[in-house]
Amino acid sequence: MSLRHKVEAMTDQASAPEPENPGITDIPAEADLPGKPTSASRTTLSHIMTHSDTNLLGTVHGGVIMKLVDDAAGAVAGRHSGGPAVTASMDEMAFLEPVRVGDLVHVKAQVNWVGRTSMEVGVRVLAERWNESAPPTQVGSAYLVFAAVDADGKPRRVPPVLPETERDKRRFQEAQIRRTHRLARRRAITELRAQRAAEGFED
Repeated sequence: MSLRHKVEAMTDQASAPEPENPGITDIPAEADLPGKPTSASRTTLSHIMTHSDTNLLGTVHGGVIMKLVDDAAGAVAGRHSGGPAVTASMDEMAFLEPVRVGDLVHVKAQVNWVGRTSMEVGVRVLAERWNESAPPTQVGSAYLVFAAVDADGKPRRVPPVLPETERDKRRFQEAQIRRTHRLARRRAITELRAQRAAEGFED
């Protein structure tokens, strides 16, 4: 079995009928779409931080970094899916180091995993001084889920992703684990709320 066929089989198994996002129901399976390698949509967005980006502590506001993350991830999702894709959720946004005015920030994003209509995009945020040659430092990371939509805002099929390196394969497997945990958490919360409602509690 070729790598492409293996990945497509893994994607089919992971694409359970249960939707990834509330309000978005996965559409029925159609003819197989040709897969795209991870490198086809991998993107880097770079930006120099200025005083307009700072918070009250004088470092770059976390919201500024989050917007850059969403912008880069959105570009990746659109490139991979071949059309519009909307942000469905952001998971595990971690701020590892403060970002300062004068830092040149690089936001690196790639598709980690693909379902029928949704994609997980992994993002790493690196920072270096704009006028120094020292290696950049990782200052943040995040995982975002995007849903591909058509012109009417309805879900549409997404091509499978074809991991090319061992790192890509690891990220693919880790993304499957995160998706399983997201769905399990959602089920547990839904069941808890239903139980409390049946017991007469009004939350």
